[in-house]
Amino acid sequence: MKVLLTGGAGFIGSCLLRTLNDMGITDVVVADNIAATEKWTYLVNKQFGEYVHKNMLWERLPEFEPVTHVIHMGACSSTTETDFDYLYANNFEFTKKLWRYCTAREISFIYASSAATYGSGDMGFSDESDIGKFSPLNGYGYSKQLFDMWAERQDSQPKQHVGLKFFNVYGPNEYHKGSMASVVFHGYKQVREHGAIKLFKSYNANYADGGQLRDFVYVKDVCEVVKFFMEHSEISGLFNVGTGRAETFETLGKSVFKALGLPVNIEYIPMPEHLRDKYQYYTEASTRKLRTAGYDAPFRSLERGVADYVCNYLDKGFMIL
Repeated sequence: MKVLLTGGAGFIGSCLLRTLNDMGITDVVVADNIAATEKWTYLVNKQFGEYVHKNMLWERLPEFEPVTHVIHMGACSSTTETDFDYLYANNFEFTKKLWRYCTAREISFIYASSAATYGSGDMGFSDESDIGKFSPLNGYGYSKQLFDMWAERQDSQPKQHVGLKFFNVYGPNEYHKGSMASVVFHGYKQVREHGAIKLFKSYNANYADGGQLRDFVYVKDVCEVVKFFMEHSEISGLFNVGTGRAETFETLGKSVFKALGLPVNIEYIPMPEHLRDKYQYYTEASTRKLRTAGYDAPFRSLERGVADYVCNYLDKGFMIL
């Protein structure tokens, strides 16, 4: 196999590079935009053929051929990004170009979609539903939905095409993400610095403070799902990637304290006003389609995933996977 891995120095992408190496795959072209970030550190303990800046990818791609798999994790993943033209170019147009490249060369194409496409969740979280009925709450989610809908309309398709609707992914190698890093990451830092975890208050009468629900999925499980599709090129489609079990933020916070062996100390703070009308109070992946496709590995529970992340990575100086 020869893999083009976009976003390969990012959070999920760098963890996937570890998975590829563990599979014995080292002929990997990593495309990303590392710039002045510390993402380069995620590459140091891994093997790959070459790094190319995303703006140089199309110019240099012919020298990397033939490619057998394109795994497209590169995107602007900020749910608070307000420049929609930027989101459209990065998350929609760039992905269309990769789709067409893979179609012309009969290459397997696996790409990141998002649970943000489901919006408020009023229409459910089924990957077997009409994707056009969902109303994302932010530009990021809409840019991802636009591509999912575009891909569904295409008569010409890659040899394999798999879209993965990631739910709330957490785990090692997210250290560069700033405000977009997981609540596990921020909660751990808050405990070590101040002895307490700060969670948003609820502004929905149906949910208590800390009772907001998310489907939190550990990045190691995400990588196992991608590996499954690489090993089953006969399967195509759009699939949820979540545990299928929603957990509260309070449970997440308690799991961090338990992993550290410390008493629980959670404080509830006001949610910024600009987030209040765009906030998802509940997400839970339907996993029926993924299971029917043959993926039968269990997903880690939130407590187990948090314990591994906290004890083996965060509490060891932000160890890199």
